[in-house]
Amino acid sequence: MFQSSTEEVTAGRGTSESGHSSTVYPLGRVRQGIQMSNVPGSSSSVSSSEQPTPGPSQHHFRLGQAWSSIPQSSTDSSFRGTPRYRKTPVSGATAAHSARTPLTELTGTTCSSATSTTCASVVVAVVEGRGLARGEIGMASLNLKCPELVLSQFADTGTYAKVITKLHILVPLEILMADTASEKGKGTKLFSLITENFQGVAFTAIQRKYFNERKGLEYIQQLCALEFGTVVMEVQAKYYCLAAAAALLKYLEFIQNSIYAPKSLKVSFKGSEQTAMIDSASATNLELVVNNRDSRSEHTLLGVLNYTKTPGGGRRLRSNILEPLLDVDTIGIRLDAIQELLQDEELFFSLKNAIGHFPDIDHLLSVLVQIPKQETVQVAEAKITHVIQLKHTLDVVPSIRMLLKKCSTALLKAYSTSLEDNRFDIILEQIKTLINSDTTYMKGSLSMRTQKCYAVRPNINEFLDIARRAYTEIVDDIAGLVDQTGEKYGLPMRTSFSTARGFFIQMKLEGVTLPDGKLPTEFLKVTKQKYTYSFTTADLVKMNDRCDEALREIFHMSYVVICQLLSTVHEHIHCLYKLSEAISMLDMLVSLANACTMSDYVRPEFTDTLAIKQGRHPILERIAGQQPVSNNSYISEGSNFVIVTGPNMSGKSTYLKQVALCQIMAQIGSFVPAEYASFRIADQIFTRIGVDDDFETNSSTFMVEMKEVSYIIHNVSSRSLIIIDELGRGTSAEEGIGICHSVCEYLLSRKAFTLFATHFLELCQLETLYPNVENQHMEVQHSRGDGGAETVLFTYVLSRGRSEERQYGLRAAEMTALPRSIIQDAKAISSRVSQQLLAQQHGGPEAQQQRAVYHLATRLLQTARNSKLDPDGLRVYLQGLRRNYEAAAALHAGGVEEE
Repeated sequence: MFQSSTEEVTAGRGTSESGHSSTVYPLGRVRQGIQMSNVPGSSSSVSSSEQPTPGPSQHHFRLGQAWSSIPQSSTDSSFRGTPRYRKTPVSGATAAHSARTPLTELTGTTCSSATSTTCASVVVAVVEGRGLARGEIGMASLNLKCPELVLSQFADTGTYAKVITKLHILVPLEILMADTASEKGKGTKLFSLITENFQGVAFTAIQRKYFNERKGLEYIQQLCALEFGTVVMEVQAKYYCLAAAAALLKYLEFIQNSIYAPKSLKVSFKGSEQTAMIDSASATNLELVVNNRDSRSEHTLLGVLNYTKTPGGGRRLRSNILEPLLDVDTIGIRLDAIQELLQDEELFFSLKNAIGHFPDIDHLLSVLVQIPKQETVQVAEAKITHVIQLKHTLDVVPSIRMLLKKCSTALLKAYSTSLEDNRFDIILEQIKTLINSDTTYMKGSLSMRTQKCYAVRPNINEFLDIARRAYTEIVDDIAGLVDQTGEKYGLPMRTSFSTARGFFIQMKLEGVTLPDGKLPTEFLKVTKQKYTYSFTTADLVKMNDRCDEALREIFHMSYVVICQLLSTVHEHIHCLYKLSEAISMLDMLVSLANACTMSDYVRPEFTDTLAIKQGRHPILERIAGQQPVSNNSYISEGSNFVIVTGPNMSGKSTYLKQVALCQIMAQIGSFVPAEYASFRIADQIFTRIGVDDDFETNSSTFMVEMKEVSYIIHNVSSRSLIIIDELGRGTSAEEGIGICHSVCEYLLSRKAFTLFATHFLELCQLETLYPNVENQHMEVQHSRGDGGAETVLFTYVLSRGRSEERQYGLRAAEMTALPRSIIQDAKAISSRVSQQLLAQQHGGPEAQQQRAVYHLATRLLQTARNSKLDPDGLRVYLQGLRRNYEAAAALHAGGVEEE
């Protein structure tokens, strides 16, 4: 009856599904005069009648941008009181992200499934020690879409770089810092670095005393769910991250106008040593999550691998790409799970379909664990929606359980066990006792309004049943009024609904002529789209008011019942965290398996050698729509430094990025685009790519290069993977060669795996000085046309040895408008210089023989550590090594005798 008498507004005509205005104050848009009571570090709050005049030692909250000192002569009342928020101008970026809070309905999110992983929703508090503790930094972050408080503390080498990298990974909505970090306009090094790197992010200055480690520990003990309680022991001596947590939680309490239910938060401590570190510049260079040409493009590593069906799965995949795993066992069980999904086609498609029915569980949890300080109609309506979504979520769990029961790999079996938790059934039973069994989450403003109105079972609250009958009668009266109006004027009218307008009249007049050529005067608020008119009448407006009043009564009384249910949910919140983790991880695994079906990927192995047979660039493969030219890669302890030479546009940079991307894919537990792949776990991945000036910091090309190389040198370890492309091009050739040579020698001493692309052919002589250096080059082919003109064909194939190409820069110059005489002079001078240097670039036979011995020894060590061959296969392999060594030794011995 209700649905038959009304119709939903057509696509594009309605507003958001949650049309109500929330009483919660979004971040970045804080009203003046909000007072904080029971603030950490203060004994009492200051009432409005007892506001002291601000003095030099008193500070303030300021939101939306970096702050400055307040003039002492100011008498603005917004500066009085301790503490208070002060509203400041909000930039466009801030305004854009300040319109959503955890209490807004889940269906109102503006992020599409493709981009939801990068929508800013994380608030971060950062605090640095003072005096002798300078450089020790604590960080606390909380995603407004996920009720997990993440604590981090940095105190080792490269602290500032790690903090900046972590912030880039989090994509903060807002950053909180102590006001003393920029006292009197003299910002600390940390403050300067953050403001330089995050200019579009809102900053908030908070009095230093609110960064209180004692209060932070109390908060965590009070809010942390029992199953995550071990984190208390882990962080109780991490004073700075506890201090950051105290400021963050108190700040969010007042901004959101709500508190978290006791024992409801997931609290975790994540140190930088648990994952591989990829600095923000390297993430940008490799286009891991954002395309450098078009930020909306999916031509990134995330775009290649992202077939996730839920926002939580997308966030987990993004996080893993930016912070790959270090533990080989964890990677191995992921690979086992993906392999099972690929081998069992029915499981793959069934699991993919079932996961797609889940909403954003993290966001749902975030709103369920919050207790609003003010009980308004909007809050009541939102909570009813959340319970409906929770019921829908739990209704889908049995289908996932059934699918996982058939699985055999460790990870899938572990998630199957976690979903057998009987607490899911306890929550669902409690829901069914209070909520109608046919209530479900629906898209569409009118359908969802109906579900919320009739969510609570009848006969639980007599007054609620009366209010719903009144609401039904009003809706029937509205439908009757519209029918009478249509009959009165002889026009085809229908009842429609939108959240913004309520019930209104729609009329399609295609092929119909209006009396006197215009609408009757009693029709109000008329809008027209093509042939469709939308309008209302005075009587319909009054009925809408009555309908809204009845709804307010329904939501208020339903909320009383819902609150009983929410207390049960809070008691068993841990099982919902397990569900969230299971679904997001399963979503990511299915996504990685899906990526394998789109191309020919192989399962990687983990040894102490990087060996890739016929590897391909994963992003280029997606762009081209076909397999690009594949190449082999081999880096080991015996040949850990590879110098790549070749002409411009021959594919050097693409190859270097390809190796790094395959390394990252392997370490997140993904298959890789190759015929065979073996990797050594990299604890850090560094890149130095590009030769652009940095106008914002007034840095030349050369200075940008030196800063990036300095960062690598100060943070590199023996387990790092380093990609350097075109170093030293921003200065003279002599200085560039000198810098490259010294940087190479330093990196050689660290045993990191290094790929070094360069146009300085002089560097190739390092192979004669160090046995662990290997020269490789990108092949090109030459041909002459009928007119005798020479053309160059780029094969994009990597081969052993140095490039024998000469004057390829001059060939490129010939294609421009430079005078021919200048080109000829340049060729002559270049030839004389090359002849003088050529004799210095070849080592003697004795050095070559020593190199052969070195390579034999390293191959034998690798075989002893990693070989999985059977005895016969191992015998054949060792015989091959012996023959290769004897051939090389005989060749070099003959060279010595000739001398």
